[in-house]
Amino acid sequence: MKRLDWNRLDDAARREALARPLQSRAAELREGVERIVAAVRNGGDGALRELSARYDRCALDAIEVTAEEFEQAEASLDPALKAAIGEAATRIERFHRAGAPQEVAVDTAEGVRVERMLRPIDRVGLYVPAGSAPLPSTALMLGVPARVAGCREVVLCSPARADGSCDEAVLYAARVTGVHKVFKLGGAQAIAAMAYGTASVPRCDKLFGPGNAWVTEAKLQVSSDPQGAAIDMPAGPSEVLVIADDAADPAFVAADLLSQAEHGPDSQVILLSPSAALLDAVAGEVERQCADLPRAAIARQALAQSRLIAVESLAQALAVSNRYAPEHLILQVAEPRSLLDGVESAGSVFLGAWTPESVGDYCSGSNHVLPTYGYARSYSGVSVASFQKQITVQELSAAGLRAIGPCTATLAAAERLEAHRRAVTLRLAALEARP
Repeated sequence: MKRLDWNRLDDAARREALARPLQSRAAELREGVERIVAAVRNGGDGALRELSARYDRCALDAIEVTAEEFEQAEASLDPALKAAIGEAATRIERFHRAGAPQEVAVDTAEGVRVERMLRPIDRVGLYVPAGSAPLPSTALMLGVPARVAGCREVVLCSPARADGSCDEAVLYAARVTGVHKVFKLGGAQAIAAMAYGTASVPRCDKLFGPGNAWVTEAKLQVSSDPQGAAIDMPAGPSEVLVIADDAADPAFVAADLLSQAEHGPDSQVILLSPSAALLDAVAGEVERQCADLPRAAIARQALAQSRLIAVESLAQALAVSNRYAPEHLILQVAEPRSLLDGVESAGSVFLGAWTPESVGDYCSGSNHVLPTYGYARSYSGVSVASFQKQITVQELSAAGLRAIGPCTATLAAAERLEAHRRAVTLRLAALEARP
């Protein structure tokens, strides 16, 4: 990890220090995804089989996971893993139900009732990656809020292995959360299939879930097409920023940094601290712990583009963090809640020595599908609201129109929209003409 002193950097160097690994939308990537999307739209299931053979190196007879495959997956799993999946699902549901939007009805004036109704998005598509590691936790993070929201049909795609099967834990998690259909599809082709539909895969109204650069590019392309599908958020590689003081345990800090670095070679981890001694100790711990990791080679690639940054104070660390807008923010300081009010942009925050980011990834109850690549400045993580539409309703009595009609007419006249004004004044005149 590169060591830097924030206060010795000029503006250009500071921008470089916080730059993410290049998430390329280069012409090659963009055009490659365009070809895949077009192939699926034109070729349907046949194109999906061809693309799966090319990219996932598997020959698919049936694209959809069968009932027998679900049964075999459940039977093959360790009971302890099944119990953990069920336990995590329970906590995720508890938190998401508590945070779900509520319907509203309020009288904004006498005789003026305004309401908000909630309706689930009809059919949603979930993407669960399974590249270097399967992610059953993502099936939980997407499937649970979709169920709480009441979506009529929930479709899930996850890449098949070389033998044409899907990861057993992903299938079990999908069943636990009530997903209706699972397809053995990955990459940009899965996104295209859910966005436009094929003979096997239903067309979905909105797509959710993380993925590599190809998946991300495909989501961006289909969301910009009026005939495509909406998406949850733009997303890039996983990332964490840790703020630590001299009270932090270097071993804990290093473990948190490595837990993100092992996600993928394009992940990024950053440590901010006013303590030079802590930065030195964490650097040593990262090297020591990384050597023992099964995914050490992946972690080292991520660490090569990560940073240890000295700051003058915790207040300055917060300012740098808000500028970076991390997906995950860990506050490993003596009094973490004292910093919380200063957090303006972050996907999810983890307070104190006993709150590793890993619990949020799996089972604390919060959602781990979060904005990355700086999008935490303007986007939030997935929630029940992500799977719902909010529809407003208004109803006026005659007294209500008398009360707010003149205000409406004045504003419409100011905007020179005469038909808007007359839609009100004609009614007001009719009310005045009543006996």
